[in-house]
Amino acid sequence: MVYADVAAEVEEEFNRWYNEEHIPERLSIPGVLNAARYVAVKGGPKYLACYELTEPQAYYSDIWQGHLNNPTEWSKRMSPHVVGQIFIRNLYLLLYPLDVDEPTAQADMAPALLVGRMSVPEELEARFNQVYNNQRLPLYRSIPGYIRARRFAAVTGEPKYITVHECESTDVADSREWDKVRTTVTPEWTDTINPKMTHADGSPGVYRKLFQM
Repeated sequence: MVYADVAAEVEEEFNRWYNEEHIPERLSIPGVLNAARYVAVKGGPKYLACYELTEPQAYYSDIWQGHLNNPTEWSKRMSPHVVGQIFIRNLYLLLYPLDVDEPTAQADMAPALLVGRMSVPEELEARFNQVYNNQRLPLYRSIPGYIRARRFAAVTGEPKYITVHECESTDVADSREWDKVRTTVTPEWTDTINPKMTHADGSPGVYRKLFQM
């Protein structure tokens, strides 16, 4: 996942570069299953590019690294690590669900995402993951317009954990049903884990899909 804020004067060309050159280039790499770009309606950074990979090793392939080390002239001008006022590139490994069913594997990139980037003290990590997966996330399935949740652990970058709630629209995260679930008390989460959890700047962010091939 790549997050970026860019200056207003380069946004138009930045978006053209991403959509016309960069995304097609990345989709041509073996091991890249899908890609989409999102723009924040709440939180940030403003732009988010999501790439679904067969495994983290796809990022370290000769082809991917070749593109990084030998960029095109357009990439030299417009890559987010060049023009980004904020630039975050993190590589993640799927934590939840462990078993991905066929409909999920074949699903399109969601129209909207709520992305939480968080960390907890090391001594709480095991309980954090267990309670989050088994007690908190199942509550969200009852929300109209909610598609699914996926959780990841960082292979590179920080913070360590990310939760991606996939939704049919950005309105889902503003709904009464969402707020009811978010504020539902489950004792261990409410009293022990949540007070020790910290979010990265701009998290949670709500994003709508901007581009997908």
